[in-house]
Amino acid sequence: MIENEQNQSVTLYYQEGGSDKVYNATIEKVNDGFLVNFAFGRRGATLQTGTKTNQPVTYEVAKKFFNQLINAKKAKGYTEGETGTPYIETDKEERISGINCQLLNPIEEEDLIGYLENDMYGAQEKMDGNRLLVKKVGSEVEGINRKGLLIAISALIQQQILLINGDFVIDGESIGDTFHVFDMLSADGEDLASLPFQTRFATLQTLIVPNEIIKLIVLATSTSDKKQLIASLQAEGKEGIVLKDLQAGYKSGRPASGGSQLKYKFYDTASVKVEKVNLKRSVSMCLLDEGKWISVGNVTISPNFEIPSVDDIIEVRYLYAYRGGSLYQPTYLGKREDLDENDCQIKQLKYKSEVSDPKIG
Repeated sequence: MIENEQNQSVTLYYQEGGSDKVYNATIEKVNDGFLVNFAFGRRGATLQTGTKTNQPVTYEVAKKFFNQLINAKKAKGYTEGETGTPYIETDKEERISGINCQLLNPIEEEDLIGYLENDMYGAQEKMDGNRLLVKKVGSEVEGINRKGLLIAISALIQQQILLINGDFVIDGESIGDTFHVFDMLSADGEDLASLPFQTRFATLQTLIVPNEIIKLIVLATSTSDKKQLIASLQAEGKEGIVLKDLQAGYKSGRPASGGSQLKYKFYDTASVKVEKVNLKRSVSMCLLDEGKWISVGNVTISPNFEIPSVDDIIEVRYLYAYRGGSLYQPTYLGKREDLDENDCQIKQLKYKSEVSDPKIG
C-alpha cells in the first residue's frame, strides 16, 4: 500500500485580459486502480470534462499523468490562487514560526450590551477569512497561520508588504488577495505584545497606508460608534464583531473562558469536515462528538466555488441545528486551510432553543 494512494484534486486558475479560466485535475480511486480526470473552461460556466486514463491504472502511473497535467498548466501561467495570482511558496512552509496568535472566545447576546456600553472595550469587524500573521524582516516576508506554522502567501500581499518601511509582525485575516490587518505584535525589533491594544493599534495606524490589497480594520471605541458599527455590519450581512479590552496586552492562544478579546457573531457558523462528495454540487458534512464522527447533513456548493474534496475542512453558515440531527439551511462559505480535524467539534453548534435575534438599542 502506497502512503499517498488516495483521491487527490488540484484546481488551477488563469486570469489575463478577458480570460478567466479554471482547470481541475483529480486522481480518483476506482476498485483496485486509479483514474486521472480533468475539467476545464470559463469560471462559473459548465466545464468540459475528460480523462487521461480510459481505464484504471496503478497509483504510480496515475500520479505521473496527474503531475504532467498540473505542470503543463502551470507552465502556461495557471496558478493555485483563486484570483489567478501566484502564491509565494517557501521551503520553510509548515515549519514552526515561534509566533502564535491570540484566539477568541464567544459571548452571547445578553452580554453584548455590557461591552458596548463599557468604555474599556473597543470593537472591530470580525472578518470572514483565514487568520494570517505576516512577519517582515528586511526583504524577507513570511506568512504564519493560526497554528503558528509558516505558510505560503499571495504574491500581491507580499509585494505590498515589501513596500512598507521597517520590520514588523502584524496580525489580520486574508480573504483572497486582500489582507485585513487589525493588530501589531512588534515594530523594528521592539516587542509590542505587552503594550495596551490601543497603543499597538495607534502604532499600526502609522505603519499601514490602506490600499486595495492591505486594509486596516476600523476600531470603534465610543458606545455610539460601536452600536453604529454593529448596525452597519448587520445591514451588510457581515459575520460579526470582535470586542477588545483597550488596555490589555496580546496573549497568544485561547483562554479557558472569557479573555480580553471576545467575538460576537450575527449568525451561526461551524467548521466541519467533508464526509462525502455528492451528486449535483453538494457535500455531506460531519463533526466530532467525543471522538466519533457524526453526520450533520448536506450543503450545496454554489457554482462560484470549486467543490471541496473528502476530508477538507470547510466553513458553513446555518440558521440553527437539531439535536441529534442536521444543520438547518446551511450555506457554504469556503474551505478553511488554517484549521484541521480537531477544530471540527460538535460543541460549536447552537441548537434551535438557544437561537435568538440580537436586539441592539
